[in-house]
Amino acid sequence: MEIPRHWRLQRQRYNLVGEQCECGEKIFPPRDICPNCHQSGHQTEFKFSGRGKVYSHTTIYEAPTGFDEQAPYPLALVKLEEGPLLTAQLTDLDPTKPIQIHDKVEMVTRRLKIDGDPDRGLIVYGPKFRPVFGQKQ
Repeated sequence: MEIPRHWRLQRQRYNLVGEQCECGEKIFPPRDICPNCHQSGHQTEFKFSGRGKVYSHTTIYEAPTGFDEQAPYPLALVKLEEGPLLTAQLTDLDPTKPIQIHDKVEMVTRRLKIDGDPDRGLIVYGPKFRPVFGQKQ
């Protein structure tokens, strides 16, 4: 990732900042056109709570470039309380309590990868989700 792009996306990644359209649709990541009403220019900034539920999950064994050293790692589709679905790695898992669909999770900011040289590259942080055990619905 280029350094200017990294800085541009920093608020969005670290704080889960998306948009809310006039029609009420909450959008993450931000888009030019609302996927619900197909209008543009009617969105305002919206900060998501970072809480949600596991919608689906899997384990990645053959990781894409840049994530090879982390494999195998758990990946989930998380449905945020406010509605949007996002794909994110799971972290802080308890090996005695496997993750289940509908388990509650919360966002944490963690290292995603290192771009470039492992000794001098840009460390990229972003959202991961950890379980909030004992709070199933």
